[in-house]
Amino acid sequence: MPRPPAVSRPSHRSSPHRNPLESFTIDTHSLAPSPLAAYLQAIEKNGFRPDEAQRQAALLLDDCHRALHQAEYRQPITGVYLWGPVGRGKTWLMDSFHRSLRVPARRQHFHHFMRWVHRRLFQLTGSADPLRLLAAELAGELRVLCFDELFVNDIGDAMLLGPLLQAVFEQGLVVVATSNQPAAQLYADGFNRQRFQPAIAAIERHMQVACVDGGQDHRLHPGARQQRYWVTMPGQASALGEVFARLNRGAPTASTPVQLEHRRLSAVCHGPAAVWCTYAELCEQPFSAFDFIALCDRFPAILLGAVPSLSGRQREGRIARGTEDGIERVVAGDRQLPMLSVHDDGVRRFIALVDECYDRRIPLYLEAEVALEALYTEGYLSFSFRRTLSRLQEMQLQRFG
Repeated sequence: MPRPPAVSRPSHRSSPHRNPLESFTIDTHSLAPSPLAAYLQAIEKNGFRPDEAQRQAALLLDDCHRALHQAEYRQPITGVYLWGPVGRGKTWLMDSFHRSLRVPARRQHFHHFMRWVHRRLFQLTGSADPLRLLAAELAGELRVLCFDELFVNDIGDAMLLGPLLQAVFEQGLVVVATSNQPAAQLYADGFNRQRFQPAIAAIERHMQVACVDGGQDHRLHPGARQQRYWVTMPGQASALGEVFARLNRGAPTASTPVQLEHRRLSAVCHGPAAVWCTYAELCEQPFSAFDFIALCDRFPAILLGAVPSLSGRQREGRIARGTEDGIERVVAGDRQLPMLSVHDDGVRRFIALVDECYDRRIPLYLEAEVALEALYTEGYLSFSFRRTLSRLQEMQLQRFG
């Protein structure tokens, strides 16, 4: 099933310091059909391909939708956790669910939500049980939280998520989420994973876990092509110059640095319609996901040149001995550290940039030394990069953006 046009959302560019929880609000004047009705309608009228795994997921979402609109307020209702490989329609299904709701709801990329959580916890420093305060704050505004791309690889997020989810569920909030991993495998190789088990238990107790894998990547179905990826060898003229000029249409441009949060980005050029920079300046410098949010707040399109082959031979792993969790006094013992390649810090930033552009539907134009399919073929981040590759492939279609 191809990804449909973007859900109507307010612009993010007017407030670079916005609260991410304000990103998505329900529009009661343009409600969509229920999840199952939307799925059947997409097959009948929009040429989507039938997919039994998607139909089963739509049925679960329909049950949740019906319960939300029939039950007494705050009556416990089971949420839905959709997982499966990339391109199976999980986000489309969740967005259909979100659009159809007549109760207060927000839809967010999961990493946006966790960054909001960290900021609020900092603001609540000194409060007794700040996670419960945060959950109560959410419950005072919302009935439903929809999370796209629930994925945990940060130990700080892992330690927070169990008690936070439990507090959220105790407040009566209903959670619907998508992920590339089954709940039981979240944070699978993470340090002190036993501390994450309460999060898994909370998900499995309060959400229906369903696999969405009909065997086909719907993002790769035919569609009108829009080239946004070029292979340019060293010494060749850049293809991005013409793209940059076309996007800005003669508007004034500059090559001065761009201020992002607390850091400055050296740019090849920037104008009102686009910013053009290199991989080395954006992905190999210590920028964070907050910086990428600010970049997408400010520019309608991003051009990234001189992208090298991101694959790299993994380095030999090392043993960490005698590590201990000082909070819970859990002795971790010896553990094998990941075999990171020398490129992986930059690749992590590149993945975060693609995720931000994809979720915000910001066109990303890339110029690289190798073909898209060869961009990352070996390394510790291979699992994460599968989603990135699928998203970059969809960005080459006119329906994106």
